[in-house]
Amino acid sequence: MNNVVPVGRMSALLLVVTSMAGLAMFAWPLLTPAQPAGVQHASDAPFVFIAILPLLVLLVLAQLAEGGMDAKALAMLGVLSAINAALRPLSAGVGGIETVFFLLIVAGRVFGPGFGFVLGCTSLFGSALLTAGIGPWLPFQMLAAAWVGLGAGLLPHWIGRHKIGRVGETGLLVVYGVVVAYLFGALMNLWFWPFIAGSTMGGDAGLAYVPGAPIGANLVRFFWFSLVSSTGWWDTGRAITNAVLLVVLGPGVVKILRRATARANFAPVVVFD
Repeated sequence: MNNVVPVGRMSALLLVVTSMAGLAMFAWPLLTPAQPAGVQHASDAPFVFIAILPLLVLLVLAQLAEGGMDAKALAMLGVLSAINAALRPLSAGVGGIETVFFLLIVAGRVFGPGFGFVLGCTSLFGSALLTAGIGPWLPFQMLAAAWVGLGAGLLPHWIGRHKIGRVGETGLLVVYGVVVAYLFGALMNLWFWPFIAGSTMGGDAGLAYVPGAPIGANLVRFFWFSLVSSTGWWDTGRAITNAVLLVVLGPGVVKILRRATARANFAPVVVFD
């Protein structure tokens, strides 16, 4: 079954522009001298919000204008955003266990990449409002979560000439859930890692960002920093949580969402002839 909310040309362009801008927001410190110690991205985080929010509004408006997202899909986006925002405070920060990605992955799979992208942003923003978790890290969390939903919507429905069955789909989502658990952790390390330049981790200065060093050399240091600081426990806990939820609940939730969209009579249009 194809994505319920297709992505038109304008929506696809906005997704590319937003993603490229977001990637630049994560990685720009690698191209500049080290920043002084303190609250990471405290000065530029508001500008990230200023850049993200209009693009999100434009993305939703583009989907509405192109017929990919109707009022029912918009209502579904609101419901799923509220559910995910309410669930996240129950698990976030407890040994790497985070339930927010499960719904992002299955919703992105069913409704498509544009829907998944917006859901990632609204879910994280909503949970931050509920828990007073607004800080310079929030726009970066929103972007990283948005990419999780986007990627789920881009997963293939066919392999070669064969349509992926229910078991194959579950396996595909589990593999994806494990991979994005580590990628999300790496991105959230990258948002602050350049700002601890000059510090040492575990007495090893080789894990710190070196201003002016080649990007490749700094990325090697970043790899080892992530491996030491979060990959072993937090990211692995997130990966295990994703895998367990997708195996146990994934098939049922995907079926429920697809049945709900069928009964709601979603009417996606063909946007690529």
